[in-house]
Amino acid sequence: MAIIVNLDVMLAKRKMSVTELSTQVGITMANISILKTGKAKAIRFSTLDKICRVLECQPGDILEFKNTE
Repeated sequence: MAIIVNLDVMLAKRKMSVTELSTQVGITMANISILKTGKAKAIRFSTLDKICRVLECQPGDILEFKNTE
């Protein structure tokens, strides 16, 4: 897939654990892990909004497009 999820980078920059993010966003650690590893097929805008609010970042800080052609 051409969309890269940089959630682990943002967590490291904010010195926040997956557990903390999960608690503050209100989604399971398993779902955060799926996002973090890039295995997610989709993300709700409401979830992305909450993650961006908690991490104080922009969606582009988390999601990146890489052309694989």
